[in-house]
Amino acid sequence: MEQDQSTSKTVEPVTDGQSDTLISVTKNYPGGKDNLELARANPNFRRSIWNILDELAAEQALRLSIIERPTWKTIQLGTGLKTAEDFCAAIEKASGRVGDWAKNIMSKDTFVVADQPIEIKLVIATTKELTGKDVATTEEVFAGAECIGWKKCPPEVPPQLRLQYMDQPEGECLNIATELPIPVSSIHIGMFNVAHDGYGRWLFPHSGDPYNGWTGSDCWVFCRPK
Repeated sequence: MEQDQSTSKTVEPVTDGQSDTLISVTKNYPGGKDNLELARANPNFRRSIWNILDELAAEQALRLSIIERPTWKTIQLGTGLKTAEDFCAAIEKASGRVGDWAKNIMSKDTFVVADQPIEIKLVIATTKELTGKDVATTEEVFAGAECIGWKKCPPEVPPQLRLQYMDQPEGECLNIATELPIPVSSIHIGMFNVAHDGYGRWLFPHSGDPYNGWTGSDCWVFCRPK
């Protein structure tokens, strides 16, 4: 064991394999050999590298709680429901409600469903957990999810989640990150949220604009990769 002078903590020494990783990073440095040699000659080279490693380690430590988060819910796709009318009838029969714009989105050709039964594992996190920000754009949320390996959901997920999640607690509103926002008009692109408010259990539309802003507490649903 060695004493880390920068933190005064006892730490495990870097292994040969870990050292090889760092060597590989500099070997593939796109700035080229000359710039690498200039950087190495800088008296702050070692301290600067250590600071970068500390920052990256701290950032990854914050992500671990999300990366290691268990599946929130498993749902079924390809259940035989095909059209907007099919989904609306099934949701309403189960005492759910579907917003008019949500019906409009599901009526588009770009709204596709699985042609055979499959299971989808869903995970959930807030805007702040995915971006580290109190306010972030849709684009930033999606980028944060991509960094930890989460995937956007197929278009069928929102109505199936509404149908298969009728025990949703009141007050909860979930933004469903979908693979492709669906054009609704020349100025709107549509995604969905699944919400339970004082008026019922809803499938609502929401904006898929990449620059739309979201608060840190807004909740997002993504797919866990297979």
